[in-house]
Amino acid sequence: MSGVRDESVTEVAEELRRHLAWLADAGVRELAPASVAAAASGVSHDPGAVPAASPTQVPPPAPSWAEMPPARTAPRQAAGGPYALTDTGCGSAALLAVREDLGECSRCKLGSGRTHVVFGVGNPAAELLFVGEGPGEDEDLKGEPFVGRAGQLLTKMIEAMGFRRGDVYIANVVKCRPPGNRNPEPDEIEACEPFLRAQIAGIRPKVIVALGKFAAQTLLRDPSAISRLRGRWFEYGGVRLMPTFHPAYLLRSPGEKAKAWEDLQLVMKELGKSPQKGR
Repeated sequence: MSGVRDESVTEVAEELRRHLAWLADAGVRELAPASVAAAASGVSHDPGAVPAASPTQVPPPAPSWAEMPPARTAPRQAAGGPYALTDTGCGSAALLAVREDLGECSRCKLGSGRTHVVFGVGNPAAELLFVGEGPGEDEDLKGEPFVGRAGQLLTKMIEAMGFRRGDVYIANVVKCRPPGNRNPEPDEIEACEPFLRAQIAGIRPKVIVALGKFAAQTLLRDPSAISRLRGRWFEYGGVRLMPTFHPAYLLRSPGEKAKAWEDLQLVMKELGKSPQKGR
């Protein structure tokens, strides 16, 4: 029996080693105890690089997102702790561990001005993860990402891809609203991004869609304009990543919706999805 126990311990240790190596490759330098426990539960990634690709065919016309039904959002996040699997953005032991690590965060100056921590929302085992910049006013008040006008458009885009909003997972680079919706500052990103990385490790998506310049530049460590990054495959911690325009930008520049639809169709092809009829 001792030999069986030794073998089991060895397997767990090896799984933990692989997961910690993936986090190290992604830039994580510190882990709280709950995160280590989540890693020991078997969360891992293949850190192998993915070849870049670019569209080679003329895509069909862009869908008429503006004509789609209004968005439906998830229930309001519970305020304060203790945290539970039923809290918005949790739903799995791995994500609950990340939420507990995050707590009612005061690691940077954004914590002093927020209403709610905006952790994330969606399927804890989603194959598709959308990452935005940070919460806006509506998101701060409700405690959920992408619930304002840009969120309504994002929901229509998700539905046009053949998913429901609840099928995917949605998160942001930072979890608290920057004052006046300004861009997050480097120290704020440094404090918050490890929790996004831990969310990705817990969800294990097949594809990440980076919404807008800031999310794409942060995840890729690439200062290029979103117009140059979009439509091309990248890799983030072993997961295929597609940058595209932020829904808020598409509201201001509706003529760019066709380009965003091209990007989303590449994602759909990767996931074996077809456009919904009439969209």
